[in-house]
Amino acid sequence: MKPIKTQICVIGGGASGMMAAISAARLGATVTLLERMDRVGKKILATGNGRCNLTNQNIVVERYHGQNPKFIYGALGQFTPQQTVQFFEMLGIACKVEEEKIYPFSDQASSVLDVLRYEMKKLKIQEICNVEVTHIIPINKGFSIQMEGRKEIVQAEKVIVATGGKASSQLGSNGSGYQIVETLGHSIVKPFPALVQLCLEAHFLKRIKGVKFKGEISVHGNQKFLRKEKGEILFTDYGISGPPILQISRMASQALQQGQEVNIQLDLFPDYSSEQLEILLHTRWGYDPDKSLDFSFVGFINKRLIPVILLEAGIKNIQKPCKEVQEHEKRQILKILKSWTFSVKGTQSWRQAQVTAGGIDTKEVDPKTMESKKISDLYFTGEVIDIDGDCGGFNLQWAWSSGYVAGKWAATSCLSKRKK
Repeated sequence: MKPIKTQICVIGGGASGMMAAISAARLGATVTLLERMDRVGKKILATGNGRCNLTNQNIVVERYHGQNPKFIYGALGQFTPQQTVQFFEMLGIACKVEEEKIYPFSDQASSVLDVLRYEMKKLKIQEICNVEVTHIIPINKGFSIQMEGRKEIVQAEKVIVATGGKASSQLGSNGSGYQIVETLGHSIVKPFPALVQLCLEAHFLKRIKGVKFKGEISVHGNQKFLRKEKGEILFTDYGISGPPILQISRMASQALQQGQEVNIQLDLFPDYSSEQLEILLHTRWGYDPDKSLDFSFVGFINKRLIPVILLEAGIKNIQKPCKEVQEHEKRQILKILKSWTFSVKGTQSWRQAQVTAGGIDTKEVDPKTMESKKISDLYFTGEVIDIDGDCGGFNLQWAWSSGYVAGKWAATSCLSKRKK
């Protein structure tokens, strides 16, 4: 059976893979893209709650993680957030800004995928879907790519690995790329879920499932402060969720991986100091000293939280009159409201995680070109590398930038060799 011959083979049809293919094809390279799902870009449809948070106005290294976050400079310096916006606007996506996050005016992630697929078709990029790559074998002047259950092979002068991580495996990425590159001699920083909900040790979670509040959360590993975030928080039957939880989850997940004892502290009233909140509580109790303690909180905090908080504060009779509440009981209530502590026992599964932390060691990748330092003509892009970002468009910007750079340099190298 004749092999499928191409100059550049991109393995993985997610955000970075599509960008790599477009970048290479625009420079004149012939490109074939292999995707294990039945169509490309499925994960893009889930980004930004279906709205696709394209990028962020405040892209800084502090919002990225991995063993060497500064690795991002190589790619982001060549394809900036401003260039990302320009790229998509030229494809037809009008952009708008919401609190530094940049979205399409359509508020539809599907429109982003539509224009990317249109551009790929226009550039005559060959898409082959429903194929699982099993081996990348270096051969004379290129690579032989083998696929599960298929006798035919793809022969390419350059290969760009854009297989993603292990997060949201139902949308395409299942971690297979790690095994493939390990067989080629690359080191993998052990992957773990990031931007994921946390599972807590608490017997009352089912009672408060669905309760939302705007608060502040801090995470601690072995009693050492790791990170703090503020915003809307949601209790679930397994633990806790919401944007602030996703932001601190990487620190919690990493600490758990390292065997640390991980705790979170919730501040239900972050806009009040402990002193201000204490005055407010005493004022409320003073309005009607004969009112029951539990009823005194109605209109102040969610009704479903009231009995749980009071029992957690060690108050057995939560219906006793406010005038009978002891000073030490008041202090305990205040402590729960300002620093309610939970033990973190784990995270939700890979299916619920939005991004993978860990991946190919950046020491083995050229930050300027995304080319392997171990094997010439082999490139990496996106989530498969040990770089991950916070919520808010940071991961997509890494995908666009690293994909653009990998495609650019793979094509440039390929075409310069042809001229010689």
